[in-house]
Amino acid sequence: MSNVPKITITYQGITVPQATAIRTGVLTDYNVAFGGNLNVTSSATPQAHIADNLTQNITDANAAVAAVIAGVDPATSEGRMQDAIGRIYFLTRKGATASVVLATVTGQPGAILPAGALARDVNGLYWAASGSVTFPIGGVATVEFACTTPGPVQLGIGELDRIAQASPGWDAVNNTGAAVTGTNVESRAEFEARRFASVAKNAHGSAAAIRGSVWDVPGVIDVYAYDNFLGVPVQVGPTNYEIPAHCVYIAAVGGADESVAKAIFLKKDGGCNLTGNTTVIVQDTENDVGFPYPEYSISWERPASLPILFKVTLRNSSSLPFNITDLVKQSVVDTFNGLNGFQRARIGGEVYSSSYYGPIAQIANSVQVLTVRVGTTLADQDSVLVGIDQAPTVSTDDIEVVLV
Repeated sequence: MSNVPKITITYQGITVPQATAIRTGVLTDYNVAFGGNLNVTSSATPQAHIADNLTQNITDANAAVAAVIAGVDPATSEGRMQDAIGRIYFLTRKGATASVVLATVTGQPGAILPAGALARDVNGLYWAASGSVTFPIGGVATVEFACTTPGPVQLGIGELDRIAQASPGWDAVNNTGAAVTGTNVESRAEFEARRFASVAKNAHGSAAAIRGSVWDVPGVIDVYAYDNFLGVPVQVGPTNYEIPAHCVYIAAVGGADESVAKAIFLKKDGGCNLTGNTTVIVQDTENDVGFPYPEYSISWERPASLPILFKVTLRNSSSLPFNITDLVKQSVVDTFNGLNGFQRARIGGEVYSSSYYGPIAQIANSVQVLTVRVGTTLADQDSVLVGIDQAPTVSTDDIEVVLV
């Protein structure tokens, strides 16, 4: 029997032996095989070199077994193993999603700005209207635009200011808030969060079921759901957003208006009221009712941008990278948008300054983070509560870096 310790798998999980214990076992086996006269203490002998190589091979094999076992747990799986778990739930990993921004459009009353209408930002990138809008009396409306270039494209206040594709009656466009930054290919953490939310998607009528359905809409970056089952209106969150009695409230960032509306319609209960600043007419083609199909008004919220301000104070040092200010700003933006494994800032959530110490400190060994503060008018708080009708945003212009 070999003296090399083995992997043990129990109901509590897997236990993998240490490399030092494996090497000791290998050398013991060699010594027994050669009559007990081998030198097993020196690291310069031929048997020591052979033992080192075999130990590395066994350690690598054990690590592979442990990785396979970890891969069947949704909480720890990644890569192709996570994709396989996703397919059990009829989910596939999302590709890169586009940045989106709420913009003010100006035009002639009664004119229609169609979905897909193109605007251009100061960097030459194109943004397409997610839905259509009819200019009201006064000629000013709000429309969500999505960047035609997928991924984490940043857009500051006032940078979407040019009409790229003329539309009758459309005169001007401008964004009063920063864009909600898009994402690269869905990360491990994001995919797991969506898988967890999708468990409720197989249900019907609950806010969680609707939320899971909307999450699956291509281009959707964030979703919030609230079910007011009371017979009176309720006010929710720091903005005291009022949700009418017996009403489901959905807020969504990203995704085409028609697709979001259809996802809500397919999961809402009959007779359930909906509320929000965006309304789309949906035809019921799913319930074998025949032509002409019944039409329903589906409402939900396109949340307003909430710029979050940051103030990062570092200990000054001659060993800091020469571009430390830019590196800190990028670290904050990446953490805020969930691009480095952290959960992104969310609708109705809370932005904690403490979440940013670690990522900033990892920039370089010489970085010593003294304080990180956040806020909406001044960066002087430990955290910021986000309303259920607000989408938190950040740009490098919102981040101050101080060296002391």
